Amino acid sequence: MTNPLYDPYAVLTKVYCGGKFLKQSLAETAIEPLNKPRTVKICYGVLEKDVYLERILCANASKSPKSAVRIILKIALYMLEFMQKHDYMVVDFAVELTKKLGKEGAAGFVNAFLRSYKIPPLPQQADERLAAECSAPLWLAKKLRRSYKGEAAQILSAASEGVCVRFERGAENYICKPHKQTPFENVYIFENFVRDENFFSGDYTFQSVGSVAICAALRGGEALLDACAAPGGKSVLLSKKFKSVTACELHPHRVELINAYKTRMGAENVCAVCADSTVFNPDYANRFDAVLCDAPCSGTGVINENPDIKLFRKESDIESLNEIQFKILDNCARYVKDGGTLYYSTCSVLPEENDSVVYKFLNAHAEYVLDIPCSPLNSKKTKFGLQFLPHVSLGAGFFLTAFKKRV
Repeated sequence: MTNPLYDPYAVLTKVYCGGKFLKQSLAETAIEPLNKPRTVKICYGVLEKDVYLERILCANASKSPKSAVRIILKIALYMLEFMQKHDYMVVDFAVELTKKLGKEGAAGFVNAFLRSYKIPPLPQQADERLAAECSAPLWLAKKLRRSYKGEAAQILSAASEGVCVRFERGAENYICKPHKQTPFENVYIFENFVRDENFFSGDYTFQSVGSVAICAALRGGEALLDACAAPGGKSVLLSKKFKSVTACELHPHRVELINAYKTRMGAENVCAVCADSTVFNPDYANRFDAVLCDAPCSGTGVINENPDIKLFRKESDIESLNEIQFKILDNCARYVKDGGTLYYSTCSVLPEENDSVVYKFLNAHAEYVLDIPCSPLNSKKTKFGLQFLPHVSLGAGFFLTAFKKRV
């Protein structure tokens, strides 16, 4: 039998020690095909429960294990605590992997730790307790408890709803599989969905329900600027509402992602451009009926799909992200025609990235008035926009608002 810890260890080492995102690490690692679903489950699970697993390690180890042993222990703990695997089997596999990695001296520690560890009691302090219960960074638990009170735990614990698929055609061939309806035409969330040849011919694409909801809220027109466009899903979908779409992206390799996406989906009226949306382009001045700024953000609304956000995102990042968010909005405001609309969105549930940025923008731009859009997807209306939360919005956490430019 193949050691079930081998492949998860190879993937997670690149995340914990190499700073790579989980999806990138999974794509780059040669994983045994037969066991790939199990490996993916373990990798996502370990990162999702990292804070919980770290508490067990700290409570039961007199000194911090080296990185390789630490990763082995986290994988083994996840399998024991959340996958109901036999204790003896997981312990034996963990010890075997430790030895295989040339860490024979640590094999006895791994064996003893996994046979005797105890779950530490939950903290009494409210923020620390929330962080422990939801396996979330303390800084994030503090911010969400302050903003959402008793709802914070539901936001942090919301599970992924599944795989969201948007169909161009042929949906009837797939909806025989277990799925959930969404409020959007030809968009379904599946429990499992295996890509086939129809993906490459553009019959369908994978697109989050949040991305689809943002596109649905935009009114159509002649020309659209998608200011932060990669990988291209919104640009392609919005190409049905606008005669031309200019899709901007800062990094050349991400421009190529947009080009590949639009080619696969046959969106010939999308033009991908490598550009910095914080820097004024005089050619774009007063040119567009609509500009969409789906700004870089903390990603705190999509941690259920990207658990490595809990590992990599720091509280200190928020201030610098706020600066970029405002710069993009402030610059792109000059690209909208009189009477046109500027849209702002993030995949964040933090008010300082959403309402606070909108408040600052409105104070700086008297030529714009707030024009909050509507959506059929469940949301909470804030002072300045729509806040979608993962536990009520089909797993999607994001913010959306709009500004109308005075004539």
